[in-house]
Amino acid sequence: MACFSCLFSQKAASSVKRTVDIDEVVSGISNLKLYSYKELQNATENFSEYNKIGQGGFGSVYKGTLKDGSVAAIKVLSGDSRQGSREFLTEIEVIASVDHENLVKLYGCCAEGNHRILVYGYLENNSLSQTLLDGGQSGIQFSWQTRCKICIGIARGLAYLHEDVQPHIIHRDIKASNILLDKDFSPKISDFGLAKFIAPNLTHVSTRVAGTAGYIAPEYAIRGQVTRKADIYSFGVLVLEIVSGRCNTNRRLPSKEQYLLERVWELHERGQLVELVDTSLNEDLNVEEACRFMKIGLLCTQDKPKLRPTMSTVVKMLTGEIDVNDEKIDKPGMLSEFMNQRDLADVKHSSYSLSPSGKVLNSSSSSEQITTSFATMTFNSIYDRSN
Repeated sequence: MACFSCLFSQKAASSVKRTVDIDEVVSGISNLKLYSYKELQNATENFSEYNKIGQGGFGSVYKGTLKDGSVAAIKVLSGDSRQGSREFLTEIEVIASVDHENLVKLYGCCAEGNHRILVYGYLENNSLSQTLLDGGQSGIQFSWQTRCKICIGIARGLAYLHEDVQPHIIHRDIKASNILLDKDFSPKISDFGLAKFIAPNLTHVSTRVAGTAGYIAPEYAIRGQVTRKADIYSFGVLVLEIVSGRCNTNRRLPSKEQYLLERVWELHERGQLVELVDTSLNEDLNVEEACRFMKIGLLCTQDKPKLRPTMSTVVKMLTGEIDVNDEKIDKPGMLSEFMNQRDLADVKHSSYSLSPSGKVLNSSSSSEQITTSFATMTFNSIYDRSN
């Protein structure tokens, strides 16, 4: 693993200049099947709109039937963009090195010419954003037990990435559209194009800001220093979405209810968390358990990274091995100790670029204030209270 990681780092650094490096990296993975462009073109009926099942920031996903009859999800990245090539390499390296029931399974890829295509096992129930958070359009009803299974499965997948894999892996883009569901509604974490390796002896990785607005941890947005605690923050937001059945930001709601995280904190302080539990849940709902899950979401989204639990601890909280009521939740809106006045000035004078899907691509110094709808409640609260 260490040698392969070194190979990947060297090749990835120059891949945008020499496409032959991609071929070398791909050929260096023994268990990765190589598909021809023609084969994948035939599998998807020439990448027809009819077979299109998803659209990401850097490519489209199609349903296809391979020559052996197996159904696959075929992700076509932009081969002409530097970002597309970088995500392609990162995803191959990360997925090829891990194996867990709550992570997507990579069949193989195509790196023919300027084509950058990834082939995954097809998951019948799409993503959480297309089913649970689609406003009821999918027609799928998620029972409370199904939601519990999804939350616990995601947590176990992240705990595996954060603690079991060497070097550890930070996903950097945990969100509803990156959680896919199989025929039994078991969750699979997908889209590792932004993932970062982090050695056990490192506290953080300094990198450009990347992820999706609404899920990005405030300390990462401000400093560009990502840790596993940033994934935990994103997971906390996701848990709140799963329990409430609504997206983290909805500008069509009254102003005081637009930001889910802000609303959950308000109701928690008033002892009325039950008001945010999805009203579509039927008789199998365990109200006490639903409120406990929301408290776990709040623990994961605390301003101070050091106060957020590890993912292995989160798993124990979700399964009831640890009593959440014994855990103190730090009230948001207070300036965290990692923020100084320079940090706050940087927040006020930074601009972030987002893809059409809301993914933050990069950040840079600017004389302008934030120019995007960077709608993570904690981030907005910190900014608002600093003036």
